[in-house]
Formats: sequence, structure tokens, C-alpha cells
Amino acid sequence: MFYLDFQKADCKNCYKCLRSCPVKAIDARDEQAKIIESRCILCGHCTLVCPQNAKSVHNDAQNIEQLLAKNKRVIASVAPAFVSSFGMRAFEPFRAALKALGFADAFETSEGAAAVTAEYKKLLKSGKYENFITSACPAVNRAIELYHHDVLKFLAPVDSPMIAHAKILKSRFPDCSVVFVGPCIAKKREAKESGVLAGALTFEELSALFQKHNISVEDNSVAKGSEPKPERGCACGGSKEAAACVAPKNGEMRAKFYPISRGIIKSFDEFPAGYEYIAVDGVSRLDQALEDLRGVKGVFLEINACEGACVNGPCSIKRAGGSVEANVMVRGYTNSMPPDAVDDYPDIRAEHKAKTAGDRIPSEDEVRAVLASTGKTKPSDELNCGACGYSTCREKAWAVINGYAEVEMCVPYMREKAESMGNVIIEHSPNGIIVCNGDLKITEINRRAQSMLGIASPEYIFDCFDPSAVFKAAESGNSAYVEKQKLEKTGRYADINIVPLAKEKSVLVVLTDITDRVNYDDELDKVKRDTLAVTGTVIEKQMRVAQEIASLLGETTAETKVALLKLKDAMLKEKES
Repeated sequence: MFYLDFQKADCKNCYKCLRSCPVKAIDARDEQAKIIESRCILCGHCTLVCPQNAKSVHNDAQNIEQLLAKNKRVIASVAPAFVSSFGMRAFEPFRAALKALGFADAFETSEGAAAVTAEYKKLLKSGKYENFITSACPAVNRAIELYHHDVLKFLAPVDSPMIAHAKILKSRFPDCSVVFVGPCIAKKREAKESGVLAGALTFEELSALFQKHNISVEDNSVAKGSEPKPERGCACGGSKEAAACVAPKNGEMRAKFYPISRGIIKSFDEFPAGYEYIAVDGVSRLDQALEDLRGVKGVFLEINACEGACVNGPCSIKRAGGSVEANVMVRGYTNSMPPDAVDDYPDIRAEHKAKTAGDRIPSEDEVRAVLASTGKTKPSDELNCGACGYSTCREKAWAVINGYAEVEMCVPYMREKAESMGNVIIEHSPNGIIVCNGDLKITEINRRAQSMLGIASPEYIFDCFDPSAVFKAAESGNSAYVEKQKLEKTGRYADINIVPLAKEKSVLVVLTDITDRVNYDDELDKVKRDTLAVTGTVIEKQMRVAQEIASLLGETTAETKVALLKLKDAMLKEKES
């Protein structure tokens, strides 16, 4: 079943969620992060660090509304962190708001937490545990079951407060359905797998329901229409079923400390001897704490997956003051209550079993092949920089083999590859390439540019040619083009493209050698001029020839005319005679 995932987002080259995930339960291929459900412990930390807030949590609101609409007895088990998420100082207004939403009643999960603490005390006093790990956080429990089998024997065989409270409520009201309300995503899966809860609502989901139905938890008028509160408040409403209510005696109010760091430890009114009581919170410290536990004895370890514990859960409602203010509010709320606790409760023992995520364990040859594909052929090549989101290069190779990552996620390799390719292109470019900073000092120049300029190592652009166009482009941020610039030292000609690089605070200058073209044009012009000169001479000669021919033809024609006239006269005279 889907519990948590990421909405469609631009995940390219980020890997922030993957870096923060303690169990690497994120598939980062195809530029879109996805949750690997079989590996995920549902701590929700990845969604908190996502810069695009791409969190997508399975929403139980519609199912719960349908459950409430069936007029069944639905009871809410409310995590004590409601105090900080909703800015409350008392439970009654919140309970009344839940009733207005359709719940038959609501109780604080601290009832279950008190029972859990009582069980912890019994187990600790038995002396059977070399070390002891609390079982209140389902994300931590899942992490131990999946990835830390060797310390599973230290995990308390006790239900979480949510499940313990659900059992208590169902023992009182066998026909009820229990819905947990809290700041935790992991509770959704735990509720589904428990068999005793109908569902789990996050504080974010509940807040949305309150808004949808125009219910204000801060409006005391909500409570005015509700029935009088029985002695301890229950779904019986003061009826004959009240006999089923088991009144708490010592410790329930202390159990309200559970949602803050060291809250479980603070719930003890006395500490069983033989243990050091230590609290660790935050997924970043989870693995190290469990690793350290392997070498010591006599440690009671309270672990929360969320930094600052449950008040800072992934679906808590963030308020001004953050987790610090949340701690203050929970402490104030708890300290204002008289010391009470549960005296009788059903069986809340639990069995935590080793689980597997079903990942393939690759061979050493497979790992080496993946490492080699990113240029890592010897141990010194394995930088273990963590840029890809994985702690080591070998861990990332494991992810590639299991289909959770891509070879190209290795940032140093891809950068080196890009730089190498870029250098090859620049060095073998037929154009001269120069990069200078805002002061027109040259920071990069390829060999082609040096050859065109006839300068081995020019320091400033004005050592090469007139820099006015480059300066103007740098000042204005607009590209410029200089046509047919003569390069004095070599006598060559170049067209110059000038491109300001705003992000890099540099200017790119590209020299295109047009010397051959210019020389060709000059040669062509000379040919044209020579051709024109020859053409003029030919025309002139032709004109002279034509004139001479015409002159000769004129003389010949005149002589012919005289001769013919004489012949004519002679013939006429002969006829007359």
C-alpha cells in the first residue's frame, strides 16, 4: 500500500532527500525521486528536506469521514503533541472539536503510553536485558527489524503507545473503531498492520477536516453543546457503561511527556537500577546510536526518528518557535496536570521480527564493474564524497545494481567527464577562444587563439586587439560582433563574437579566422581590376581597328566609285559613237 511518495518535481541533480535518508529508500532515477516502499521506514525526513516540498502522503481523511458517516462508535486516540501543533492548553476544547466532526469521543494516547512505561519497568526489573531499546517510534522499530538484526534482541517486546491505547479503548468499548490522530506518517502503516485500528489521521489531515467543516478548535463555544464530561471522560457519556472505564492512577500525566525528547525517560517516576538512561533523536543519529550499542552494556536507549521527537513530526503543524516552543508547550501542559496513571490494562506485549527489504546482494565483480564505469579502478579513486546521496561509492554501486540509481549520478565523474570533453572541444576548436574577467584579464585561452594572435601568454585582452567592443559588451551585458578585425602581430584577420557570461562574471571572446577569405577577396578584386583594365585596352584596340577598317573601306569605296563612273562614261560614249 502507498503511504508516502514524492509528487512530480524537478529532481535533477539534487539528491538532498537521498542524502538525508538513513536507509537509502529512494529511487533517484529518471530525474524523479520515488520512495522504495520495501526499504522505507516512513520517518518522513526526506519530505522535510525536499526544497520543492514535493511530499505526497497517503490521505486517510476520506476513509475516516466515511467511517464517521456510518454512525459507528469511532473514538479518536490523540497524540499529546496536539498541544504544540494546534496551540492548545487543554484537551477538552480539542475533544469537543473532534466530537463536532463526528467522533463519539476522544482520549489522549498518553493512556497507552502510561501502560507502555509500566511494561518497560517490569521488563527492566526482570534483569533479562543486557541493553534496552524503547519501542514507541514505529520508524525506529522498522529500521531495527529491517537493517539491525543483531540489536533486535534489545528492542522492547511491547506495543507502541498507539496500539496499546487502541487495545485499552477496545477492551472498554468492544464495538468501537479507533482512529489515531498524530504528527507521524509511520503510524499509518503501523495502524494498518496492527489489526486494532481503523486508521490514522495526521495533524495536517485533521486540520484540513476542521477547515472543511468550519470547526475551530480554539472556539470554546464548540464545547457548549457537548454532553457533560464523566469523571475521567469516556465514550460512555456517563451511562451504565461507565463501569467499564478503568480509572488511571499513577503515571498517565507523566506519559504526556512522550512526544518530546527524553519524554519516555521523563515518564518514569523511578528508574530501575542497572541502566544508563540515554535519549537519541533524529534519523541522522539513528544508525550511529545502534552501532554504538553493540559494544556496551547496561544502556536504556530512548530513540526517536524525528529531531526533537514527535512534536517535530513530518506531519505536525509548524508554528512560530518551532520545536523549542513545542517542547515548552508540552512541558507546560504536562506539568499542569496532577500525577495519575493507568493501573490496569490488557496484554500489550509485542513480538518484533526480523524483516528483509528483498534487495539483491551483488557480487564483488559486479560492484567493481560499476565502479570502473565511473573511472574508479582502484581504492584511491573512490572519493566517497556523498554528492550522489550515498555515503560511499560502493554503496552507490550497490544501488545501481539493484536498479535504484544511475551511473551518471556520480557528480565528480560527470564533472570530470564534462570538463574533459569541454577541454577537448576547446583545444581542438578551429576558432580562437578567449575568456576574460570583468577587468578584461584573460583567464582562459586556447592554442588556436594564441596562434592567431601570435602571442603565447597574453595577460589582458588589450594585449591582443582593440578592447573597446569587449569592454562595452561586459558593461552592457549584451553580445557584440566585430567584423574583419586585423591582428597586428600576425597580420591575420578575424571576425570577433563577444558574449558576456553574467553568472560566471566573465566574457567569452570567439575569434573566427577569415584571413583566407580576406586574401581571396583581395585576389578576386585584383583579378577584377586586371580584367577591367584588359577589357578597356581590348575595347580601345577594337575601336581603333574599327576606325582603321572604316577609313580603309571609305577610301576603297571612293576609288571604286570613281572607277565605276569612269567605266560608265566610257560605255555611254561608246554607245553614242
